[in-house]
Amino acid sequence: MKLSDYLENHRGVGILSTANGAGEVNGAVYAKPHVIGRDEIAFIMRERLSRANLKQNVNAHYLFVEEGGKSEGIRLHLDMIEENDNQELVGKLSRRPPRPGDGERRYLVTFKVRKALALLGGSEVYLD
Repeated sequence: MKLSDYLENHRGVGILSTANGAGEVNGAVYAKPHVIGRDEIAFIMRERLSRANLKQNVNAHYLFVEEGGKSEGIRLHLDMIEENDNQELVGKLSRRPPRPGDGERRYLVTFKVRKALALLGGSEVYLD
């Protein structure tokens, strides 16, 4: 399965989980990631707790639950690779127009997908 095809063809809710250096966990609702390559994805992030946690601990987890109540989806184990603050690039990739009066800086944060699992059970999802 191609991760890009899966994400394009399924609607649902995504949760990005991070932890700081002390292991305190945070979960935040995030849009579907941008698929950069076979095993790389990126999120547009603001200066919030998730981004602060990634500066202390590069491990993250993305859980995507498909809509429709079928208990289907995917779990992605992630390692942060880099952060880019090029606002032109962020603007091009953004799926939503900027909010009026919102001068808050946004960042493109790229991750390597270390493992992809089905939402339920432990079966691994292979990414083409």
